[in-house]
Amino acid sequence: MKSLLFLFLYLLPSREYYKIQVSNVRFTSSQTQETIRAYSKSLKGIIDKNTGHFRFSIAMNTFDGFNSPLQREHYNENYIESNRYPEAQFIGRVIEQIDWSKPGTYAIRAKGDFILHGQKKNLIIPSQIQVHSEQEIRIKSQFKISLSEFGIKIPRIVHKKLAEMIDVSLDCRLIKTDS
Repeated sequence: MKSLLFLFLYLLPSREYYKIQVSNVRFTSSQTQETIRAYSKSLKGIIDKNTGHFRFSIAMNTFDGFNSPLQREHYNENYIESNRYPEAQFIGRVIEQIDWSKPGTYAIRAKGDFILHGQKKNLIIPSQIQVHSEQEIRIKSQFKISLSEFGIKIPRIVHKKLAEMIDVSLDCRLIKTDS
């Protein structure tokens, strides 16, 4: 019986993942009186090569840049409320099938639950996966986030300085890992 169990476990496919090694996430708010830019290199994430399922997260207080230290403080305390909602997440799967063994650039759609500011929205985010080799891939994406859809209110006093629609871009390198 023991050998039968061992044989069964041996025949199961091993799980192969791509895990983020290097990341760059940027957001831009372009409004009539001000443009705000911030960035973070702290995106964490993993993609299951066999199923296309993924999980990405980023600590909201890791964003730097902004036009002043006070602006960063307002971002964390008044808008994103990083103490209360410490991270954003995107959990889902890649819709398209990818030949991970064939180098190339693949246009894909990532579908899943995007969680920000305690609100969950099901989104489809167009992205690109560049397969450099079976060991390394790169993901690039650009999309927009509506602050009101995630319960982030813009006070009337700053509505000409803070845009309702925020441009987000990410660029990350992932390395294959087995589990």
